[in-house]
Amino acid sequence: MRAIAVYCGSSAGANPAFAQAAVELGQALAARHCALIYGGSHAGLMGIVADAALAAGGRVIGVIPQALVGRELAHRGLTQLEVVDSMHVRKARMCELADGFIALPGGIGTLEEIVEMFTWNQLGIHHKPCALLNIAGFYDAFVAFLQGTVQQGLLQREQFERLIVADGVDALLQTFEQFKPAPDQPQNSVRVLS
Repeated sequence: MRAIAVYCGSSAGANPAFAQAAVELGQALAARHCALIYGGSHAGLMGIVADAALAAGGRVIGVIPQALVGRELAHRGLTQLEVVDSMHVRKARMCELADGFIALPGGIGTLEEIVEMFTWNQLGIHHKPCALLNIAGFYDAFVAFLQGTVQQGLLQREQFERLIVADGVDALLQTFEQFKPAPDQPQNSVRVLS
């Protein structure tokens, strides 16, 4: 993979493991010569993952809406910073640039972004892997929610099984490296990795 989009909080969160995972992910992407595509802020986990990738010699592209440049504190030290017109354009541009999508811990914005990419996968808009980096069980409740939607007949099991869930950076990136997109995608099943 040449580039991976990472969604994460503009705050660091209460658990130091979240920041550590962001550092590890940024460093691991740089080591694999894989560009980091992210929301363009220097705050919170967003800034931590970007700074880690940059410090390790990686390429980092930020995509941020004009209205949020000041509010989200745009990172001015990136390889490339794209300022776009809206959140809709931001998400579409990040999808265009990335070969896969990873959600670190974050709030409702992070959840909304990874869910939209997962939805676009379901609709066939793209056939790229979507993953949750489930640090310290952060996404356990969300995975349980999705399992409930399957049980209630609101989400097809085949779609749920396309989601990758991992609790470690290396295991997740190895899964991405082995990912083979296919239009029907049934073999790309959910994986809980250690």
